Parts: sequence; structure tokens; C-alpha cells
Amino acid sequence: MTIAAALAVYFVIWWIVLFVVLPFGVRSQVEAGDVTEGTEPGAPVLPGLLRKAWITTAIAAAIFVLVWYGWANLDL
Repeated sequence: MTIAAALAVYFVIWWIVLFVVLPFGVRSQVEAGDVTEGTEPGAPVLPGLLRKAWITTAIAAAIFVLVWYGWANLDL
């Protein structure tokens, strides 16, 4: 696998994992009991995007290692 292919595969894995991680731990304004007037009541109070980005990076790296190992040991 070339470096460009590895980066492309990691990028795709990272985005897929991000969409899986995003909903975890999100509390809406209604659940928190603090709805700001003029906003959507279902909007998150504190999304924690930086923390989720780090979690996504760690999970994506682990998945990428498995994909790379499988790709490297593929006998065609």
C-alpha cells in the first residue's frame, strides 16, 4: 500500500468512525432543562467535539492497523 493510499484509507475510516462516535454522550437542551430561547430544543448542550475527535483518531488508528495488516498479508 502506498503512502497516498494509506492516507486515503485512514481518512475514510476516520470519517466513518466519527459519525459512529458523534451521538455518544450528547444531552439535548430539553434533557438538561436549559432551553435557550430561539434555538432548537434538541440541540446539544455540550457536544464535546474535541474529545470526540481524539477518540475517533484512536479508534480509527486501531482499525487502520488491522486493515493495513490484512492488506500486507493478502496473497494474490
